[in-house]
Amino acid sequence: MSAPKLLRAPEQRRARDGITAWLLDGLPGASGAHPGPHAETVEKTHSWWRVMCLTGVDYFSTLGYQPAIAAVAAGLLSPLATLVLILLTLLGALPVYRRVARESPRGEGSIAMLERLLPWWGGKLFVLVLLGFAATDFLITITLSAADATAHAVENPFAPDWFQGNEVLLTLVLLAALAFVFLRGFKEAISIAVVLVGAFLLLNAIVIVVSLFHVAGNLQVIDDWWLALTAQHGNPLVMVGIALIVFPKLALGLSGFETGVAVMPQVRGEDDADGVPRARIHGTKRLLTVAALIMSAFLITSSFVTTLLIPQAEFQDGGKASGRALAYLAHQFLATASARSTTSARSASSGSRAPPRWPGCSTSCRATCRATAWRRTGPPPCARSCSSSRPSP
Repeated sequence: MSAPKLLRAPEQRRARDGITAWLLDGLPGASGAHPGPHAETVEKTHSWWRVMCLTGVDYFSTLGYQPAIAAVAAGLLSPLATLVLILLTLLGALPVYRRVARESPRGEGSIAMLERLLPWWGGKLFVLVLLGFAATDFLITITLSAADATAHAVENPFAPDWFQGNEVLLTLVLLAALAFVFLRGFKEAISIAVVLVGAFLLLNAIVIVVSLFHVAGNLQVIDDWWLALTAQHGNPLVMVGIALIVFPKLALGLSGFETGVAVMPQVRGEDDADGVPRARIHGTKRLLTVAALIMSAFLITSSFVTTLLIPQAEFQDGGKASGRALAYLAHQFLATASARSTTSARSASSGSRAPPRWPGCSTSCRATCRATAWRRTGPPPCARSCSSSRPSP
C-alpha cells in the first residue's frame, strides 16, 4: 500500500480556493501566530468622503421614514423635537464618536474601549454579551431596512401589480443582491454607495426646496400650525418637556455613527512613525462631522415642511404619508417622473443600509473577540479548575 500523497503548497492553496478561502480569510495560520488585538489591515483604502457615502447609506437613509415617525410621536411638536435631536447629535453624539475614532483607529469601536476599562475575565464576558446585542442590532437593522425598502416599492403608485402579496420574496431577493455586492468587495460597495447617496440626497433636497417654496407662497400654513400648536400646548415649558420626552423615538440614525467608526479602516491614511494613523483619524473625524451637519440640515427642514404641508391624519396607520412623508410630498408637488425617481431612490437607499452593517459587525466582533481572548487574562476560574483536576497521563 502506497503512502498518502502529500499536497505541495500550490496544491494546498488551490484546495482552499473559493468559499473556503473566503471564510478563512484573516484567520491566523497553522503556525499559531496571532495578528494581535487589532482589526486586519485593509489593502485598498478610499477618500473620506467616499467612505462617508458608505456609512451615509445607513445614516441618511432614515430620512425615508424619520419625518413620518416624528410626526406620529410628537405631532405638531415634531420640528421642536427634531431640534432637540439635532442638538443632541451635534453636542453629544458627534464629540463622543470623534473621541472614539481617536481611541480606536482600527475600527474596533466603543465596545473595544469599554473592554480596555473592564478588568479580568468577568469584564471580558460582559463585553462578549454586549457584542451579542450589537450583532443582533446589526442583523435586525439589515432585515428591517430591506423590508422597509420593499414597503416603499410596494406602496409606490407606479409599482407593478405582482409586487402585491410578494413582499417576503422581494425582501429576500434584495438581501441576496446586497450580499452579492458586499461579497464582491468594498470597492464595488463604496462605488454603488456614492451613486445611491448622491442621488438620494439630491432628490430629497429637491423635494424639500420645492416644499419650502410652497410654504413661502402660502404663509397661512405657518399661522395655522402655530395657532394649533399653542391651542394644544399653551405653556412653552410643556412644549419643551414633551419634546424632551419623545425625542428618543426620533433617534433612528444615531447608530450610523458607530457604523462610521466601524468602517474607519477603509479611510485612506498611513500610519505615522509611532504607529498612530493620524491621517486616518483626521479623515474619520471630518467624515463624522460632515455627515452630522448634512443630516441635521435635512432633518430640521424635512420635519418643518412635512408638519406644515401634510394633514396629521395622513401620518397615521393606513394614511398616505405613513412611513413615507417625503415621498408623499414628492407625489404631491413634483411631476410623475420626478416622484417616481424620488421613491425609487428612497427604496434603494433604505435597502442598502445593509452593506455598511456587515463590515461593521465583522470588524467590531472580530477585533473585540481577539482583544478578549484568554491569553490576555487567562481562562476563567471554572476553566482553570477543570484543567487542574484533569488527571495527568
